[in-house]
Amino acid sequence: MNSKLKVGVLFGGRSAEHEVSLVSAASIINALDKTKYDVLPIGISKEGRWLSAVNAIQLLKEHSGLENFPEHVLLPDPRKQSLVNISGAFPQNAEKVDVIFPVIHGTFGEDGTIQGLFELADIPYVGAGVLGSAVGMDKVISKQLLERADIPVTKGIWFLYSDFVKRPKHYLLDVEKKIKYPCFVKPPNQGSSVGISKAHNKKELIAAIHLAGEYDRKILIEKAVSRPREIEMSVMGNDEPIASLPGEIVPSNEFYDYDAKYVDGKSVAEIPAKLSPQLIKKIQACALKAYSVLDCSGLARVDFLLQKNGKFFLNEINTIPGFTSISMYPKLWEASGVSYSELLDKLIGYAFERYNDKKKLKTFYSPKTDWYKQS
Repeated sequence: MNSKLKVGVLFGGRSAEHEVSLVSAASIINALDKTKYDVLPIGISKEGRWLSAVNAIQLLKEHSGLENFPEHVLLPDPRKQSLVNISGAFPQNAEKVDVIFPVIHGTFGEDGTIQGLFELADIPYVGAGVLGSAVGMDKVISKQLLERADIPVTKGIWFLYSDFVKRPKHYLLDVEKKIKYPCFVKPPNQGSSVGISKAHNKKELIAAIHLAGEYDRKILIEKAVSRPREIEMSVMGNDEPIASLPGEIVPSNEFYDYDAKYVDGKSVAEIPAKLSPQLIKKIQACALKAYSVLDCSGLARVDFLLQKNGKFFLNEINTIPGFTSISMYPKLWEASGVSYSELLDKLIGYAFERYNDKKKLKTFYSPKTDWYKQS
């Protein structure tokens, strides 16, 4: 009998971070211990087509030849727990999956939607659940929850893009009165700094709002912190999470945008960050508190903005952080004594831990009488 776990690594997707996902998935697939796991690559094209093939990553990178491979789908049937070939007239070749490792960053992967499918399919999966994923993805909702928990965040306001189109002067005046320049304009439900701009004046603000409106129905405007240090912390675990040593990003551009993260290769990561032991403990405690407040589980990367006077703000939380060869999440754990392959083992272990805990809960109720049969 094969005692290996069948791990479905899910990547790609209908997301602005599609390309980043492919690189993350390749790193994970290469690092998974093949003596412990049978790896099942599961790719989703930009159009939403599912396929499972050894070369699925390359097929999605080239974005051609997909029609030559059978389509697959994860059945939302807890009795099956399988990936099924749906190319023929009838579903066939069901392949049972023990655990899913989702690496779809952003929309339809990090926002709770795909996690809902995993729950329906009754398959253990790495990372936050439906609520934690949805809340962590939406920067407006997460900011509101963090503020209520007395976790320091930058001052911000938000509005619907459709409302801005109707009354631009009203919202421009509101931003200039409450936030002032410079400020950051963000689509709240994107990652990897996609659609984010820094505005120094009204002209840049208008352009930034329209850009963000291409990616989200909501617009978030945040006050810019003056010359901050960008500090990142990795967290993993379920009910008793732990935090890594912090790292610092020195971006190649004015802020850590998409190009600075992935394209030009000029940004510098200092691991561990040069911080006092006291400050490290404070930031770690804040990261763990935020992790709990937002109902995270499995893993997350928590990003901070640190001022010269030692005051810091939680910038955002990423429930499916990057796993590329240059990504901070695995690098911070490596600096904290956890190797890449060991980290993957732990994350898969947390997936089963949460799954088993949830299976203990009742999902039904037996009334004293069968009243419903008589109605």
